[in-house]
Amino acid sequence: MSNLRHITPEERSALELRGCCVESWDKVMVAPDFRAEQLRNVRLEGEVTIGEQSYISHSTICNYHIGDHCHIDSVLRMECRHDSTFGNGVMVSAVNENGGRSIPIYKGLTAQIAYIMTMMRNRTEAIVELQRKVNVEAERLRSNMGRVERGVRILGVKFIREVNIGEGTTIEGASHLENGTILRNATIGVDVRAKNFIVDNDATVESGACIERCFVGEKSHLANGFTAADSLFFANCHCENGEAASIFAGPFTVSHHKSSLLIAGIFSFFNAGSGTNQSNHLFKSGAVHQAVHLRGSKFGSNAYVMSPAIEGPYTVILGRHTRHHDTQDMPYSYLIEEDGASSLVPAIALRSYGTVRDTEKWMTRDKRVIKRDNIHFEEYNPYLTGKMLRGVDILTRLSDEEPEAKFYNYNRTVIKAAMLQRGIKLYNSAIAASIGMMLSRGDLSRATAESCGEWVDIAGQYLPEAIVENILEHSKSSTTTLDDIKMMFDKAMAEYDDMAAAYACNLLGNLLGRTPTSEDIASAIEASRNIHKRMRDITEADRLRDIGTDMMIGYGYDFRDLEEQEADFRNTR
Repeated sequence: MSNLRHITPEERSALELRGCCVESWDKVMVAPDFRAEQLRNVRLEGEVTIGEQSYISHSTICNYHIGDHCHIDSVLRMECRHDSTFGNGVMVSAVNENGGRSIPIYKGLTAQIAYIMTMMRNRTEAIVELQRKVNVEAERLRSNMGRVERGVRILGVKFIREVNIGEGTTIEGASHLENGTILRNATIGVDVRAKNFIVDNDATVESGACIERCFVGEKSHLANGFTAADSLFFANCHCENGEAASIFAGPFTVSHHKSSLLIAGIFSFFNAGSGTNQSNHLFKSGAVHQAVHLRGSKFGSNAYVMSPAIEGPYTVILGRHTRHHDTQDMPYSYLIEEDGASSLVPAIALRSYGTVRDTEKWMTRDKRVIKRDNIHFEEYNPYLTGKMLRGVDILTRLSDEEPEAKFYNYNRTVIKAAMLQRGIKLYNSAIAASIGMMLSRGDLSRATAESCGEWVDIAGQYLPEAIVENILEHSKSSTTTLDDIKMMFDKAMAEYDDMAAAYACNLLGNLLGRTPTSEDIASAIEASRNIHKRMRDITEADRLRDIGTDMMIGYGYDFRDLEEQEADFRNTR
């Protein structure tokens, strides 16, 4: 919008004939090509600007800039009643329901920056400075005027109060939106109630969802009566029907069932079965506890975890678990309730086609355009390799200490001896596959020493701890901006393959006891391909079992002929 002008006396008369009422004509500015036909049965209060080719009908607008090519119809009140930061700077009590990990949200928030602010409270100086930076950004956005950007459609809405609305967004049938920012091409649907919120680009909140003090990330989808409070949802989350309270939902957190509750925890690449539940209140110190469900975890139907607890990446949780387990160094495991105890089956998910399907589907389902959150999809990576190395060390130590034992107690879980030995073999195979796969993707000539240490998963992005330390150190500086910090994460993202190759080369050297030669590296790459193929043969056999005739029960039951039954089965599957 530029070169705005006042409404002429002739246009005023025409507007009044069209049922329009204006509190102060002097405070209304319109585009040069404005025509009275663009407004019908509209009340304008306070300061209002209207862009080119924008149409408004049956609505009340107060203190708003309306951009070009907007369509607003049947809005009971859209108003900016006072100075507002439009959801920026709102404190969200994620992970800890009592507020011990609260962070301020803002419209440029990424999963990585949010993770640091939420989960690294031991780095007080960096956290305080990061929060100050966010609050400065929020104050920069403070205004007594709301904004509706170009190409927005707002239809059949009751109340919009202190909400900035980004370009190309559609809001239809919402009930009450207050103190928020909606970024580009988002969709807000029927009966939605949202207060103190930010909805990121291309996100959808619809069909009766209710959110308060929430950040909804790019391409996330909240729908069908889902309710959430004090929660952060980052890229590609999909939650319907159930409830979330004080959660950090990293990328691809999924909950579809009406009976599922996610509370006081951190999740990513997560799937909640029906009846999923957790407890963060032990009726002692209050709702102070948290649970950590690392990347790729799944809860089976009616699975329950009593906080505090932590599971390793790609853990499948079945049954009820109340003994506060810590299995973070046992990735790809099953955690099963047996006779009231938590039975751990290490590495068994490496044999499951479900794990392969999960790792392959996420990349294909990533439909983001801007991609502000950094997400790694690599199956073979330094983070999981490090976890498996520690898993082998732990299992070997347990076996060496009690070689004749039938069961082993580990961090409040029980591991059967046979499962322990199989876990070691599976981990070793996956480690060998990982080394070669990482070596094959990167350029060792660009390797740096910081890549060779421990790695972490920062809400979807794999990073060496040394780089995270560097980011934390820079975060302390008042001259470092939030954009600078994001750029550091982005730089590490761009250099990932080379850093992962350096990690693998260092690990290979440790295993060989010498610096690897080019022949050693070539041999490791070839070996990894062979091991990867063998592992895929195992998971493919698992897939074939799942679609085999043993699973034909209930198909074609109206027919006695086995061929008819199998035809129904094949045509369905």
